[in-house]
Amino acid sequence: MKNFHFLLAGILVVFTSISFSGCDAPENGSSIQYNAADRIQPYSENPFYWQYKGEPVWLVGGSWQDNLFNHPDGLAGHLDLLVSVGGNYARNVMSHRNVGNVFAYEQNEDGLFDLDHFNDEYWERFENFLDMTYERDIIVQIEIWDPWDKHADHQSFGGWSFHPFNPANNITWTPEESGLPTDIDFDPQTNPTDHPFWYSVPLLSDNELLLNYQKAYVDKLLSYSLNYPHILYCMNNETGEPNEWGDFWADYVRESANETGVEIEITDMRRNEDIRSDDHLHIFDQPERYTFVDISQNNAWNGLGEAHYESILYVRDRLSDHPRPINNNKNYGAARHGEEESVARMARILFAGSASARFHRPHPYEDPDYMEAKSDFGMGLSPRAQNIIQSLRMTVNELAVERTEPRNDLLSNRNENEAYLLAEPGKMYALYYPNGGSVILYMESSQDQFEYRWLNLDEAEWSEPETINVSPETHLNSPSEGHWIVVLKQKQEM
Repeated sequence: MKNFHFLLAGILVVFTSISFSGCDAPENGSSIQYNAADRIQPYSENPFYWQYKGEPVWLVGGSWQDNLFNHPDGLAGHLDLLVSVGGNYARNVMSHRNVGNVFAYEQNEDGLFDLDHFNDEYWERFENFLDMTYERDIIVQIEIWDPWDKHADHQSFGGWSFHPFNPANNITWTPEESGLPTDIDFDPQTNPTDHPFWYSVPLLSDNELLLNYQKAYVDKLLSYSLNYPHILYCMNNETGEPNEWGDFWADYVRESANETGVEIEITDMRRNEDIRSDDHLHIFDQPERYTFVDISQNNAWNGLGEAHYESILYVRDRLSDHPRPINNNKNYGAARHGEEESVARMARILFAGSASARFHRPHPYEDPDYMEAKSDFGMGLSPRAQNIIQSLRMTVNELAVERTEPRNDLLSNRNENEAYLLAEPGKMYALYYPNGGSVILYMESSQDQFEYRWLNLDEAEWSEPETINVSPETHLNSPSEGHWIVVLKQKQEM
């Protein structure tokens, strides 16, 4: 039998609370002070969008890795680059995959993990990342559990054969004691697998020993993250495992936050690309448990053209009784219908009324330069992605997007996937062309004239403003082919 210390299991990490302006939060070396009203939360006047520090905010980003906290070298410069092009949104998977990454637990001289002792460096990296993003007003969406860390091997250190919870890799338990296998040879799936790791919760296999160690890990994570107002919580990365697993952790994380007097926003991300599937509806239809949604898998193989846009509108309609932000933490790259379609998805996400858009990381190679050159999996923060992010930020800055709605019904002479409209009718309009085009916009206004400007997404530079006389049918022709946005506003609002 292995050396079984059982120091962490079953003992919730004790939070020492300190007084904040408007909230109490756990202390773990952090001196962040903030008013509870300033935290990231649905916008009070239109909860399809976010607000931060009391102001509406649209989230957009891209990065070269999923687990940024575990890549400290050059991290500050990478975050600065993101901010310099208008980015304010980062994904952080709590994983260990690459050369230079560290694991959450200490290892002995034989390389075996001790699940009763955390690795300080892992958590110091996490805290430093939270500090750096907070200082830059970058909203972080944390994904606590990632199936890619617990199934067939991938990248340098991703997969079950490397994972600390694998009984072959630790001194804490045996397969018989933990109920966990030493070998997993299949990838994560759209439907539930038979991997016991995902069945520990009471409504499934109720594996108390495993669950207590899982809780201890989450408690440690929260002892840092709950100190910060800029964190969104996603229970899983693209999981196909039973919804009961995600439900348990959503409730557990919220109860832990409530105990410290901290309000947070929670979702879960499903792997199914059909966002009309029952496992997605399970999340959409529980607004008290899941206070925002993430539909990243809509931006993969199913994310093509008009159908991609209509799926987002379907979600907006499904949420209409209890509006919540619709996040898109991953928009895939050239391997899913080509790079032009990846760019178009970013814009359609905005024009369908979603609250966030982010380019997925590029091909998962170890060499950063080679990785950035490959857009198969995502455009990351590549030079082209920088221009697209900046152009979308420029559009949002020009347009009070939280006052608009998707209004393609105001367009005519429109072909499929030709143009997409956001509007506050009579006051402001924004039109996106994925590859140029010409449509008719129905406009009504008490003003005789509107001013308008064109923006090519690959150039990130506005044209000079021009004036247009309002008419019931306004013809709008893009300057050329390519990705174009035009914003029209009442003259005094430009």
